[in-house]
Amino acid sequence: MILRASFIFPVSAPPIEDGAVLIEGNKIRAVTPWKNLRPSGSEKITDLGNAILLPGLVNAHCHLDYTDMAGELPPPRTFTDWIAAITAYKAGWSYSDYARSWLRGAHQLLKTGTTTVADIEAMPDLLPEVWDATPLRIFSFLEMTGIKSRRPPGEVLREAVQKIDSLRHPRHRAMLSPHAPYSTRAELLRLTAETARRRNWRVSTHIAESEQEFDMFQNAGGAMHNWLKRNERDNSDCGLGSPVAHFARCQLLGENVLAAHVNYLARGDATLLARSRTHVVHCPRSHDYFKHTKFECERLANAGVNLCLGTDSLATTRKLGKQKPELDMFAEMRLFADREKSAAPEQILRMATVNGARALGLAGKIGELSRSSFADLIVLPAPGKSKDLAAAILAHAGNVSASMIDGRWAIPPRL
Repeated sequence: MILRASFIFPVSAPPIEDGAVLIEGNKIRAVTPWKNLRPSGSEKITDLGNAILLPGLVNAHCHLDYTDMAGELPPPRTFTDWIAAITAYKAGWSYSDYARSWLRGAHQLLKTGTTTVADIEAMPDLLPEVWDATPLRIFSFLEMTGIKSRRPPGEVLREAVQKIDSLRHPRHRAMLSPHAPYSTRAELLRLTAETARRRNWRVSTHIAESEQEFDMFQNAGGAMHNWLKRNERDNSDCGLGSPVAHFARCQLLGENVLAAHVNYLARGDATLLARSRTHVVHCPRSHDYFKHTKFECERLANAGVNLCLGTDSLATTRKLGKQKPELDMFAEMRLFADREKSAAPEQILRMATVNGARALGLAGKIGELSRSSFADLIVLPAPGKSKDLAAAILAHAGNVSASMIDGRWAIPPRL
């Protein structure tokens, strides 16, 4: 088929006015000005009219399981207060509650322009059934902890690997997610690193999310350190450097690692992340919810770190008035633009598309419109008189006009 629109924004290439995208099967074969296209006559031509056609957004960190917690947990005084609150809230949930929450989250992402999501899966029993219920391209990272249950790290990892090996799907993938340095043992981190390298898997994890976590590892003290010590965590891995340095010692930094948050950095951390080619995923609304110190965007970018964007969960998103928040990458981009005045719109769009694709090992395949990339794309209304197309895209609010994933309309255009 051929899709024509008043604007094509490939992200990986300059915008095209009055452009066309040629699609064969689930792949893009050409992105070109309409006047340069030479149709054979057999293609179905869909004229999207006064619209912007751009790649589907890549949400590099999400918790679909927690969607229905939107607005239920007021911003806490401390991070450990939040851990206690969400643990208590989850205690009342059943399998069906998690399934309903997951599906609602997937629908919210789809209608607001996400086509690929890196999801932290706390309820692996939901898979693969929920995969079959969404057209989204899903990376399910199976969450592993083990501190509270006191299970041996090898046993925790084996269970996750067995689940992953049982899952086969042409579009979706399952991989590993050791939750965070404070909630896992160093041995689990090392075993995960070894397994992921051997299997050529991606790993998603939370690093340096809170000041309490940073204090725990950097200084072997503080509220989180003392709280976990009372709960019989072996804190001998603390006091040896920052959370980032801890992951480096455990060999769990690398080109295959997505490090979510990274809100607190010690001297040298940005260099460690850059040299190991670890990807950092910033979640602006979650960052705002906890009132963290300013995200060190420029420091990380200047070091050469690949920066991506994610939504995190709605359990860490502020409720605005009576309206419950929804999972929405455009809302994340708008807040990031508001907080980071020096970030150009094109840079922010890359964080939500090509950078996320690179983090997931799909550079050139998703997050851009280019020859041989998957036909994952979205359609927005074209701006009025705005000459800055990237800024106009960033300003979009609400649902997208259409969405295509893997060459099929997930949300058909209204023509």
